[in-house]
Amino acid sequence: MYRLTNTFYVFRAKISVKKFENIALHLQLLTMKIIFAGTPPFAASALDALIKAGHEICLVLSQPDRPSGRGMKLTPSAVKALALEHNIPVETPLTLSLKKGGEEAQKYHDQLKAQNADIMVVAAYGMILPQAVLDIPKGIGPNSEIKCINIHASLLPRWRGAAPITRAIESGDSEFGVTLMKMEAGLDTGPMILQKAFPLDGTETTTSLTDKVASLGAEMLVEILSTPDDLSLTAQPEDGVTYAHKVLKEEGKIDFSLSADVILQKIRAFTPFPSSFAEHKGTAIKIWAAHKTQASGPVGSVIQADKHGVVIACGQDAICATILQRPGKPKMPVESFLQGYPFDKGDCFQ
Repeated sequence: MYRLTNTFYVFRAKISVKKFENIALHLQLLTMKIIFAGTPPFAASALDALIKAGHEICLVLSQPDRPSGRGMKLTPSAVKALALEHNIPVETPLTLSLKKGGEEAQKYHDQLKAQNADIMVVAAYGMILPQAVLDIPKGIGPNSEIKCINIHASLLPRWRGAAPITRAIESGDSEFGVTLMKMEAGLDTGPMILQKAFPLDGTETTTSLTDKVASLGAEMLVEILSTPDDLSLTAQPEDGVTYAHKVLKEEGKIDFSLSADVILQKIRAFTPFPSSFAEHKGTAIKIWAAHKTQASGPVGSVIQADKHGVVIACGQDAICATILQRPGKPKMPVESFLQGYPFDKGDCFQ
C-alpha cells in the first residue's frame, strides 16, 4: 500500500501502466500547491482545512504583527501562528502595490512567482491585492482561469466589503451564508464558484456567526478543490448589491430612542467589537446580552433593576439587560453586577 496523499491510497494490484497513470494523475489533482493570504481566526480555519486535506501550502501572506494584551506585546496573527506551527514560510508585506512599495513590493511579486503555485486562496487578508498578484498562480478550472479564490462571508452580492457578518446581524437578515468566488481587482465583484446559505434564528452574535461561517467556508473550499475540472463560474446578480462598511468604535454607543428590536440587533452585531455601551452618571456601561420586554417609560430610563435584569425603556418597548460590564471589571451576569453597581428606578442612561 502506497500513501499518495493524506486521504487517498493506492493498493498494489494487477493494473495496466496506463490505468495506473490515470489514477496517479487524478490523485495529483486532488492536492495542490497553494499560496494562502489571510489574517484572523476566520482565515485560520480555512488554512487549517487545506493543511489537513493534504495540500501543499508553499507560502502564507498575513498582516504584520500587532500590539495585543495588557502589555501591548507584538503578537502574530492567527494565520501566521498556524503557519509557523506547520513550518510554512510566512511573509507580512506592508503593501503589494508596486506603485506604493517600489522595489520592496517587487521582491514580494518575484517571490510569489517563484512558488509556481496552482492557486492562491484569500480569506480576510485585510489588504488590497493588485491584479498583477492575482494573475500570478497557474490557475485551475476551465482553461485554468481561476487563479485566486476568495472566501467571502455573505451571500453575494449582498454585503460586499469589510464587515459582512456584523452588518447582516445589525440589519436583521433572516438568511446568511458563504460565497467562494474568483477574485478580481474590484471589491468582492468577482464571479461566483460556489455559494451556500442557511437561516438565521435571531440569536446570533458576530462572534458565534463568524465561527459558523468559518467552518462552512473551510468545508466548501476543500470541496471545490477536490474536483477542480468541474468548477464553473457564475456572474453575480446586478440587483441586490449592498456594502458592509467597516465598523467604527463610536457605533457601539446605544441610542435608546430606537426600538428595542433594533437595539438588540446592534448589541448582537457589535459583539465582540466595538461592544454596545451607554453612559450612566458618567460611567460607560457595556451591555453584552439582553432581550426585549414589554415596558414603557422615558427613553433611556431604568424601569426595573433586579436579579432578573436591568429593564431600560426604548423608543418602542424596552430591553432587559442580563450581562453587563463596567470599566476595569469583567462581564457579569446581572445579579453579580448589581451587587457592585446598583441602579435606582428612574436612573437614566445617556
